Amino acid sequence: MKKYALLLLVFLSVLAKSFAEEGMWLPQLLQTLNEKQMKKMGMRISASDIYSISKGSLKDAIVSFGGFCTAEVISDQGLLLTNHHCGFDAIQNHSSIQNNYIRDGFWAYNKDQELRNEGLFATFIIRIDDVTADVLKGVTNSMTEKERQSAIDKNLAGVRSSAKKESYQDVFVRAFFEGNKYYLFVTETYRDVRLVGAPPSSIGNYGKDTDNWMWPRHTGDFSMFRIYAGKDNKPAAYSPNNVPYKPKRSLNISLDGVKEGDFTMVFGFPGRTNEYLHSSAIEQIVNVSDPAKIAIRTRALQVIDGFMRKDEEIKIQYAAKYAGISNAWKKWQGEVLGLTKTNAVEKRKELEANFEKIVLQKPEFNLVYINLLKDLKQAYAAIEPYAYARDYFTEIFPRIEVFGFANQLNALVNAYEKNGETGYNTAKEKALTTLAELFKEYNAQVDQKLFEGLMEMYVTNQKEQYVSPLFRDMLKNAGNSYAQTASDLYTRTKFSNLSSIKTLLAGSAKEVCDAIKADPAWTLSQDIQKTYSSSAGSKIGELQATINQLQRTYMQAQMDVFTQKAYYPDANSTLRVTYGNVKPYQPRDAVKFDFYSYLDGVIEKYKPGDYEFDLPQKLIDLYKKKDFGRYGVNGRQPVCFIAANHTTGGNSGSPALNADGNLIGLNFDRVWEGTMSDINYDPTICRNIMVDIRYVLFIVDKYAEAKNIIAELKLVSKGKPVK
Repeated sequence: MKKYALLLLVFLSVLAKSFAEEGMWLPQLLQTLNEKQMKKMGMRISASDIYSISKGSLKDAIVSFGGFCTAEVISDQGLLLTNHHCGFDAIQNHSSIQNNYIRDGFWAYNKDQELRNEGLFATFIIRIDDVTADVLKGVTNSMTEKERQSAIDKNLAGVRSSAKKESYQDVFVRAFFEGNKYYLFVTETYRDVRLVGAPPSSIGNYGKDTDNWMWPRHTGDFSMFRIYAGKDNKPAAYSPNNVPYKPKRSLNISLDGVKEGDFTMVFGFPGRTNEYLHSSAIEQIVNVSDPAKIAIRTRALQVIDGFMRKDEEIKIQYAAKYAGISNAWKKWQGEVLGLTKTNAVEKRKELEANFEKIVLQKPEFNLVYINLLKDLKQAYAAIEPYAYARDYFTEIFPRIEVFGFANQLNALVNAYEKNGETGYNTAKEKALTTLAELFKEYNAQVDQKLFEGLMEMYVTNQKEQYVSPLFRDMLKNAGNSYAQTASDLYTRTKFSNLSSIKTLLAGSAKEVCDAIKADPAWTLSQDIQKTYSSSAGSKIGELQATINQLQRTYMQAQMDVFTQKAYYPDANSTLRVTYGNVKPYQPRDAVKFDFYSYLDGVIEKYKPGDYEFDLPQKLIDLYKKKDFGRYGVNGRQPVCFIAANHTTGGNSGSPALNADGNLIGLNFDRVWEGTMSDINYDPTICRNIMVDIRYVLFIVDKYAEAKNIIAELKLVSKGKPVK
């Protein structure tokens, strides 16, 4: 027994040491859980400098940008810095053939030139409270998942309504550790956020798909916005009379750069991770789910890319869509590679074996956890075929936009059937507004070709019970030609053209609803959704509820069994801190990457006229003259660097901070082999990629000559202000 205990202690101590840089930690718990380790790794500030509700702290300079990225306040006039790809939709929405800000970039040289962005917002976290006891009051282990959630929902309503906040503040509550803990967040959201600057995509998205998720990177992935507030500095709807927001805290910007071993910290809103899964879940991701989604997106990207390379207008229309599809597509490929390379499944099985040994040794665990791993394995086996069908449905159906238009118009039918003419008229106005926006980024030829290719996969790569009977009939009537089936549908439907939709909506409510239901795109859309719901969707809910319950128990069990380990909750788009050190890495045999990239590499990759590697002449000229100003080092301009910070989607735009809490870079990516860190963090190959802040400043100052922006910033070097 003593020998076993000693081996277990060694196992856990090695685990803790190896994964010192792993974790997405809640900022309000840093003082208790992390501060000592962070200082040991080189941090020179305190946990209260990072998160405090009694004084201005770093958290007060961090915002959730649009709910999908992170941004940081970098001046006392509300100037925000985030990634180019985070601001891309706003940049695209302001772009046209005449004013192509994607291609040429955009810079406001005074505040009057800054551009409004409808719907874009920035949310600050004011306070984080533990409300677990209140949320789980009356919840018992004997409850079904439905009963449990019903009790929690009632408690949540009370927690939210009784939360102390100002009238202009909001609250939300999120579950952590698979529903074993709950925290309440008090927030302030500013909805007047204006575009200030963005480099051309040949800088901001240099390397595009080829370089995405890869190292070395040479991308100036940044854009700038400004928060505007009412004259009282409180959140306010857009108004020309609004004024720049005055923050509680803005970040100092360091000109010192980094060296190997330096402490780094990333502060932001990571989206979603699954770090505590059973090995069966990881096997399913590697062998079933990721390969299915990769294949579908490969086909979609081939279609869109073919059109974008031939037509500049389509290139503008589909740029954001293409980037969105491509991002996850390449990430999943790296995820499979990394999980396979690091033997993630076998390592998880080893952890599970140790878990079972401890459970068997302790009667109190034996009673509640003895069958837990077996039950999880069986649950994942049961859901696998339905999960595959779900992946096919969720990847293909939304990718074909005529189905989305059908669903928008189906909302009119539902409104009419439920609330008559009054409900219909309200829904009609909403639908027209939404459709008008969607059609700005739509091309029927592209969509038809997507339909042709993706529906072929829908039929040939799934079992018959998951395929729409109506589509099989349509295909048969077209001589089993997917091209002809697509042509027939897009010729007959009224939904692939905004003008024809407006004509269709000109009749009475009953006439319009009858016409919508008679349209072939509507009938096919409905049948595909009905088929999925009856064959797979209805089964998944119950099976997923079982997995959720087991996973929640397993999460608590891991914390009960492996007590020497400090646990961080999976990412869920809430404010987190991750920290590590600047490091090179060796992804495979005989290949070792340094931790810095330079403008030299940008020039080396340059291909005139190329979609991915073209460059503005002005940048080339600055390089030739070595005109880097104070942002260069020994005649070279730093561009990007890597470190072992545990990041994921949502951390895009997060500030990279040094040991003093000063801004040194802007997080925008991970290395390809390390994208599996969402599931299995491995310190040997997991690295996040950051734009060096000096490259950002070089582009703003020397390339854009936006001296007005530079004048706002608080630059420091070796702890002292720089003018």
